[in-house]
This record gives sequence, C-alpha cells and structure tokens, in this order.
Amino acid sequence: MRSRRRESAGQQRSVGHPGALEVSVRTVTLPNGIAASFAVTGYPREVGAGWLEPLLTYPGRLDVSLHVEPIPQAVAAKQLRRQLARLESASRSDAEHGRLADFATEAAADDATDLAANLARGHGRLFKTGLYLTVHAPDQEQLDAEVERVQALAASLLLDAQPTTFRALQGWTTCLPLASDELRMRRTFDTAALAAAFPFTSPDLAAVVGETAVLYGLSATSSGVVLWDRYAQDNHNSVVLARSGAGKSFFTKLEVLRLLYQGVEVAIVDPEDEYARLARAVGGTHLSLGTSGTRWNPFDLPANQSGDVLTRRALFLQTLVATMLGAPLTAQARAVLDAAIITTYAAAGITRDPATWAKPAPLLANLVTTLTSTKEGLELAAQLTPYVSGSYRELFDGPTTTAPAGHLIVFSLRDLPEEVKAVGTLLALDAIWRRVANPRDRRKRLVVVDEAWLLMREAEGAKFLNRMAKAARKHWAGLAVVTQDATDLLGTQLGQAIVANAASQILLRQAPQAISAVGDAFDLTEGERQFLLTAERGEALLVAGPASRVAFQVIASPSETELITTDPAELAALDQQLPPAQPIFSPGHDELDEESDPL
Repeated sequence: MRSRRRESAGQQRSVGHPGALEVSVRTVTLPNGIAASFAVTGYPREVGAGWLEPLLTYPGRLDVSLHVEPIPQAVAAKQLRRQLARLESASRSDAEHGRLADFATEAAADDATDLAANLARGHGRLFKTGLYLTVHAPDQEQLDAEVERVQALAASLLLDAQPTTFRALQGWTTCLPLASDELRMRRTFDTAALAAAFPFTSPDLAAVVGETAVLYGLSATSSGVVLWDRYAQDNHNSVVLARSGAGKSFFTKLEVLRLLYQGVEVAIVDPEDEYARLARAVGGTHLSLGTSGTRWNPFDLPANQSGDVLTRRALFLQTLVATMLGAPLTAQARAVLDAAIITTYAAAGITRDPATWAKPAPLLANLVTTLTSTKEGLELAAQLTPYVSGSYRELFDGPTTTAPAGHLIVFSLRDLPEEVKAVGTLLALDAIWRRVANPRDRRKRLVVVDEAWLLMREAEGAKFLNRMAKAARKHWAGLAVVTQDATDLLGTQLGQAIVANAASQILLRQAPQAISAVGDAFDLTEGERQFLLTAERGEALLVAGPASRVAFQVIASPSETELITTDPAELAALDQQLPPAQPIFSPGHDELDEESDPL
C-alpha cells in the first residue's frame, strides 16, 4: 500500500490505480471513494444488552471495529486501587475546603468500588477496549452528510466520537479486519459491559445468548443478526409450524447442522427420508427401517445402564406386541406374554443378573416359539406370525444390523409399509428415549420429529412426544416438533401440551384457514398475523414469550444449502453435477465464504 501526500503545484496527483490512496488531515481518499474515521472516547455510565445495535445496523456504509485486550488480574487490581485512592483523595479535598460535592467523582468512586469487589470475588475481569468507526462515501460532499448523521447517532447513544485528525490513515487501518489497533484510544470495560457490547445479538430478544447459540438469520426489521440458544431458555423444546413449502424443513436442518458444530448430539425421526444426505455428509448414522437388509431386534438390552434393565425391556415388549396386534392386551394375555418374555430371555442365558446382559439377545421368533409351547400362548403366537414368518418379517428377521450411535442418528420411516409404520415409529422412539434418559451419558441432545402430524396419528407416537416435551429438560435434551398441520397439533390436548412446553416457537408462512388457530394459540398481534399470511419463503417469526419476538430471514451459505435443500430443481442439479441453483430464501448468502465456518 502506498501513501500519496500533497505534491507541488507543478506535479500531477493521481489516485487512479488500485494500489494508490491519498491521506489528508481527516480523510483517506481511496480509488472508489473517500473515508473518515472516528475514535469513541466517551461512553455512557450504564449500557444494556445490544447497545451497539444502532451502529451495526446503520443504513449507510459504516465500519465498526471493537478491539479487546484482557488486563491481567494483578495489574487490574493495582490500577483499581490507584483509581480509588485518587477519587477518595479528591472527595476529601473538596470536603476539607468546603467545596460542593462532585457527583461525577462520587459516581466514579462507587463504580470503581463495585469493580474492585467483583474482581476480588472472581466474578469478572477487566479489559482494555477500543471502539472505532469508519464512514465511507463516494465523494466529499456525501461524506460530510454521512459523518453528520453518524455523529448524531453516536451522540444519541451517549457516545463521544472524535475524528482521528492527522491520524486518518491509522484510523482507516484500525477498522480493517487485521486485529491491529494503531490508535490505541481505549477505555476499561468490565465483563458485564463487554458482554453487553457483543455485536451478534438482537435488541428484540431479551433472552440470554449462551455457548450453543445458533445463527438463525437476519432480522427483518433492523437488519441485525438473530442468534438464539435454545439451551439457555427455561426449557430446550421448540415448535416449528408452517404450511407446505414455507421452508420449515430447510430451517430445521440448518439449525441441526449448526448445532452439530457446537457438539450437540441430534436424533431425528424422519418420516420422509429428507435427512439422509445430511447424515451421510457429516458422518452420522442413517437407519432406514423397512429397506432390505435392515434388521432391528427389539429384545436388545441397552448397554451401560443401571437399574433393572431386563424388567423395563419386558414392559416395553408388552407395549410393542400390543401395537403389533393393533389392540390393547387383556389382563390374561399380558400375564401370558410377560411370562413368555422372561422365559425367552432365560433360554438365551439372560437373567436378572447384570453379568448376563451382554449375551446375544433372543429374537422375536424365539418368543413365538415359547408362546407355542403353552396352550395359553397359542393365540398370541398365531397373531404374531406375520412378523416372524409372514409379510412383515423383514424388519425382525435377525439381529440388529446397525446400532443407533453417533453424533447424528436418523431414523427413516419412509420405506415402512403403512401397516408396520406404527411399530417402526415405536422402535425409533424407544431407541431415542433410551439414549436421552441414560444417566451415565449426560450431554446436550436434540430430538427432532419432522412432520410430527404423522406421528400424532399414532397413539404411541403422541404419548412419546408429550412425555419428551415434559421430561426432556431434566435429561439436558430438547424436543423440536416440526409440522405443517397446525390445526391437528393445536386441536388435541397432547398437541396443546407440547406447544405449551416449548420455550422456542418458530412460525413461518401460514395458510389462511389456520391463521386464526395459530394466532390464538401464540397470542399474535394483528400485524404478526398479517406477516405470517404474506411471508416469503424462509421468512419466520421467532416467538419466545411476550417480551421476545422478532421476524427474521433464514440465511444459509451455499455449502450448507447443498446439504439440506429439498428443492427438486436444486437436487436435480446436484445429481447431474451441475452448479446448484441459488436458494430462494437466502438473500446475500453469496457474501459468505464457502470454506469458512458458516457460524
């Protein structure tokens, strides 16, 4: 980079080629415009969360640079003691000479005392922080107008922005993404004040942003980013409601992908096999129940779990058999079945002794054999024959082929016949619940149930969703219910309970026939109802209580879009190894670097 200063009258000045710039007293002239920089030297005494949002969402071209350098604890404590000594000395001098009290000095002394107390208790740290602004414009006249507007905006935030006179070049380079503070005009911030200056927040959301925050998109009202951390809320559940084609599955897969970056384990019940490409791309486990060669043995005992595992498995098998038969078991049939299950395990060498639980589990065919050996079990054995030697035997005809393990587990139910779909759903939900409720393996988990209306039709599926919604938080897990049939979900008591236990509620475009029920259930204003009726694809409303509501636009990078899109045109282009079509509802995504972390 070369710096061009004023030359003599006989010499010609030129800034025409890309490597040239001209530095004057307060501005830097670039080949495509002119810029002026400012350093913030005065700050308000107290700030709230997202107090920098007006600067970050300024409609013109404004570079905001925040430089942070931690101060060692010993140095910070020494500086605070000196500051307190100076302030107290000034106050005593005023009192001895009969002068009026300086309220600014007293306020500074109180702040320094609080900082010293927090520092001594380890509740916070001190940081040297510099805030700098660079305003860009095509020419000097427009720059003067932009500078006036930016200074007025800074003054409204109680910020004193001073021009970098005779240091215009240093001010411009300080605002470049080089992590170099050449102005070094800094102010001491504590942890709370610095956290409030965190740029990736939305003033419309009062909720805390934790370590597993996910970028949802851009705010539709302020152009700021919308970050949301479901694990920092009262519970970790969410509900995503939208009509078909509004982008609910795209949004859900995008959140799943970004939560995987945070180390969250995800399990998905996928009725339409939409998550297969994502699972393959991230090295997840994809279980396609109903396909040839896929076996699932419901007699498998969970490993590394405490308690009477055998008893719990016997109770589940009774529920499973009742689902297979399509009718509740009578008391006599339940007693016969319970005895046959225990006998079948014993024949395989598995008893209540935990040392035997690692032995190979019996199969459903072994249970039928046990039932046929007694007169009371003949009728049950005959009813279970289709699952052992008949048309439905494919899923149970052998040991489990793929264990549900890993950071992403997808249970695909698309290939299951309608007659067996309830059984497959129960097996998938049981496997997920065993992982979630395992006290020896506690970690952040998310259970995604896509097209939840399909599961709500099944009695066991509806019961699982209700139980998961109420108990997931205790196991450090969240339930994400995604459905396009809002009326069916909101029209049942179990559905209403699921919505009531969801701290995060995301609404995309709604059908006119459903907007009344959705609006009443989520207490939407008339403006919010109109927004949902006219929302474009990918526009959503995040509802997290009456104090936290924000409309946003879903944003995904091109590489993310390739993994999660379900648009037929984009999938056809990918299958033909052609450049994928640009996502319909990701404006500005081309500004993201494909090779960088999309977060």
